[in-house]
Amino acid sequence: MSFADRNNPYNFNEFLAWRQSVDYYRDDPFIQKVVRHFTGEIWEQVDAEARAVSAKASFRWRDMADRIARPELRPFMLHYDGHHNRIDRICRPLDTEIMEREIFSEAFFADKTPPWVKLIKMFLIYQNGEACVACPITCTEGLVMLLEKYADTPETKAILRHCKEGIDGDFAIGAQYLSEIQGGSDVPSNVLEAVNEDGVWKLYGTKFFCSATHAEYAVVTAKPVGSEKVGLFVVPSWLPGNKEKEVRNGYTIDRIKWKLGTSELTTGELTFNGAVGYPVGPLDKGVANVVGIVLTYSRLTVGLSAAAFMMRAVREAEKYASFRTAFELPIGRFPLVAVQLSRIKRTTQRTIAGAFKLYRDFLTLEGGFKGIKGGDEPLSARRNRFNIREMIMLQKIAASWNCTDVIREAMSIFGGHGVMEDFSSLPRLYRDSAINELWEGPRNVLLTQIHRDLQQAAAWYPPDEFVADVLAGLDQSLIDELAVEIKTIIAHPHLFQMDDVTIDICRRWDAFCHTFFHAYQDLALKEVEN
Repeated sequence: MSFADRNNPYNFNEFLAWRQSVDYYRDDPFIQKVVRHFTGEIWEQVDAEARAVSAKASFRWRDMADRIARPELRPFMLHYDGHHNRIDRICRPLDTEIMEREIFSEAFFADKTPPWVKLIKMFLIYQNGEACVACPITCTEGLVMLLEKYADTPETKAILRHCKEGIDGDFAIGAQYLSEIQGGSDVPSNVLEAVNEDGVWKLYGTKFFCSATHAEYAVVTAKPVGSEKVGLFVVPSWLPGNKEKEVRNGYTIDRIKWKLGTSELTTGELTFNGAVGYPVGPLDKGVANVVGIVLTYSRLTVGLSAAAFMMRAVREAEKYASFRTAFELPIGRFPLVAVQLSRIKRTTQRTIAGAFKLYRDFLTLEGGFKGIKGGDEPLSARRNRFNIREMIMLQKIAASWNCTDVIREAMSIFGGHGVMEDFSSLPRLYRDSAINELWEGPRNVLLTQIHRDLQQAAAWYPPDEFVADVLAGLDQSLIDELAVEIKTIIAHPHLFQMDDVTIDICRRWDAFCHTFFHAYQDLALKEVEN
């Protein structure tokens, strides 16, 4: 019962006190269990590193990420200095620059950092959303992996060292500029021109989606003049000695885009007018290296960041449901709320388990990905490589899609407070998750690619055997059902004919891929739980 009281004493202090004190790793038995299961012999080292970085991510970096998300602190461009010199300075909050420096000092890609330590650090940091660090971290990883394979000049070796090991404690940040206004995900349609001028490669033209625009170096796709093949170049933002003078390397940042999410991270439109670039890898293999190296790491990160976003959202929704009362009961005791919480918690846990299982499998690969036609390796190894390639794309589709749903449902537990930007981080995570759905290939592009891959591999890897191999250990009736369905879908010639049969196949393919990948995630969760 309640009576009139003009001095309403209600407050959120109990919930806020919990939220201020929660440690992302220390207070999460599930992620500790996942780490212990998947990291094997180095579990104790990974656990210790996780506790150390979580003490920063859960408090100092969390608060900094919240502060820089305010609309009035969004980055902006200063194109000219007071003397009319073109500088294209990206103006960001001091908190962003400090947090970025501290996070990159974790030396994610240094030789001293084992892959599992890198992964758990990223997972914990990503619970704070994009915050102008998630995209730069994975873009830098793609650049490092690319250069580890192809750096063969003093310039590219110096860039690798700067990004990987740091120079005098300063760790450089990488970006990737692939998309153009006419192409988007259609990288082969790029027209940015690369010209060899007296032994120096220079780039001319425009790029339309350039995230992490503040980075020191960028992987840029361009076509050498007279060629239809896409090459890869690493372009420094400033040539040696020019960063302090704010003289950019032959390009302008024309504008910063206004995005739905990841607003702390600049995404710009760039015009190259003779930017010096260093070739990386064969100039006719740029698309293959983008997909096989750069996008592979980015897509793995999308799955990991989706899991991290979901973990934070569900944690806070669960606690709020135990704190908030309505009709004289904690709202978590209403069956419909309990069902909702159980559903999103299960989705979150299987997403986390699936991300760690897939990363474990990825670490077993030697030599990265190869073409669908493969090489001389044994059939079992070839099939395993194929499995991981396809599952990385499937994870990108399913995890990013589920993430938006989970966060939206978590926000609904808060009622009207769920959409209040200053009440919690969930609206920001929701907006960031919507960007993840599109980043590194929208779902339709990836669904088409996976369908094509399975058709091309069918002669040496029938699609029903692909399903059986990936899901080995699950209920056989489910495997059989999915095996029958994929055989029918892959038997359809292609997904481009606008007729009723193809439309139906496309619907079934979309649904199949989610069901199939969720089964893989369930298998991963079963591993952890057992």
